[in-house]
Amino acid sequence: MPDTFLDKDQPANRFARAREAQAAAVLEDYVEMIGDLIEEFGEARVADIAARMSVSQPTATKSIARLKREGLAMSRPYRGVFLTEEGAALATRVRARHRTIVEFLVKTGVPRDIAELDAEGIEHHVSQVTLEVFERALQARGGD
Repeated sequence: MPDTFLDKDQPANRFARAREAQAAAVLEDYVEMIGDLIEEFGEARVADIAARMSVSQPTATKSIARLKREGLAMSRPYRGVFLTEEGAALATRVRARHRTIVEFLVKTGVPRDIAELDAEGIEHHVSQVTLEVFERALQARGGD
């Protein structure tokens, strides 16, 4: 292969970005789930979080500890897990991003059930630029 094709930093940067996005995706999923449980039950218990995320309670506890370190969640003695202001704002952004992607996919002909599944993966990796294009396309096609 020609040397011009092999930018030694480019693959490492791309892979590092993918790993960072994956780590952020896990946090976003937990924040979104905690927000959903709080909305539904008034609090989010570790057992409920683990069950909904299909993980063990120790795995959920480890992720919740990370959310706490990041300032996104807090817990109270003998109570569940709650979102901080920053965590609640993140949950709101994640839900909005998810809805935009689902609606965009549906508008382009993807069945809603498939769009929901696909959005779970896309929502954590889509750039702000692409998301804004999706939003403009939805606004332009609003009358359809």
